[in-house]
Amino acid sequence: MKKILKWTGLVILFIILGLTVTVMARQHLTYSAPYPEIKASTDTAIIAKGRHIVLGPGHCVDCHSTIKNVDSVLKLGQDPILAGGNKFDLPFGKFFTRNLTPDKETGIGNLTDGEIARVLRYSVKKNGETVLPFMPFQNMSDDDLTAIVSYLRSLKPVKNNVPDHEYNAMGKVIKAFLIKPVKPTEPITATIKADTSANYGKHLVMAVANCNECHTKRNGIGDFVGKPLAGGTEFKEEGKPTLITPNLTPHPSGRIYGWSQETFIQRFRLGKLIPYSHMPWESFGRMTDNELKAIYNYLRTLEPVDTYGKKKS
Repeated sequence: MKKILKWTGLVILFIILGLTVTVMARQHLTYSAPYPEIKASTDTAIIAKGRHIVLGPGHCVDCHSTIKNVDSVLKLGQDPILAGGNKFDLPFGKFFTRNLTPDKETGIGNLTDGEIARVLRYSVKKNGETVLPFMPFQNMSDDDLTAIVSYLRSLKPVKNNVPDHEYNAMGKVIKAFLIKPVKPTEPITATIKADTSANYGKHLVMAVANCNECHTKRNGIGDFVGKPLAGGTEFKEEGKPTLITPNLTPHPSGRIYGWSQETFIQRFRLGKLIPYSHMPWESFGRMTDNELKAIYNYLRTLEPVDTYGKKKS
């Protein structure tokens, strides 16, 4: 019996050692991905469009600026500094948002336009490693990417040495085996007409504002398992009530069923009503009426899904 226990212990030890070595060896995997043909522009209209995406529907400012009340800064005629540094304590480690200003040492100043665009479209960094899947902008149009890169290039360089991510043991396992580049899920359009159509609303919802990321239910590893935009994602924080993303489909059980277009727009103008809501209400409140009309029109085209799991017949 002692020999059996001894050999069992040795086998378990070798398995643990083997797994540890494998996990460590896979911490810096590199991937290849094309460079989008994106070139920054100095055209003021293109820069203004990029600014609107970053501060509005794209809500980049929510993570990449440490300013909590961006509107207060904008009212002074200033733009928030996008030097990163926000920390997110997650179950698999501590993570810090990056510096998006064109500082050559700590920001994007040493990256080409194509390298910046590749991070957004293919999730692959300059060194070939993948980024964490927190920026789901893979399906943005070329015009959108061009505008964003142009705006970021126009910013004042700010030096800010952001700490490296700190993966815990579970995080290292996840990084080794589960985190991989995310690429576009549909053909990329060079440009898309900005109007109030459902087609443009779909682009905003699925590629820019990324409502789908929270309002479609996922499983434990992040795969979509629910009907598109039917809600059901749970947000749990210690000491706070659990929030569940609402159903946005045109089913009677949906949150916005029966809302008029005007009511829908007005809700965004009211801003955050639940203090601990994860929705970037401040950024989304900067969307134009036409953008919100397009989103509303797109949501009305969705398959009606019962909040309780039954499809409308």
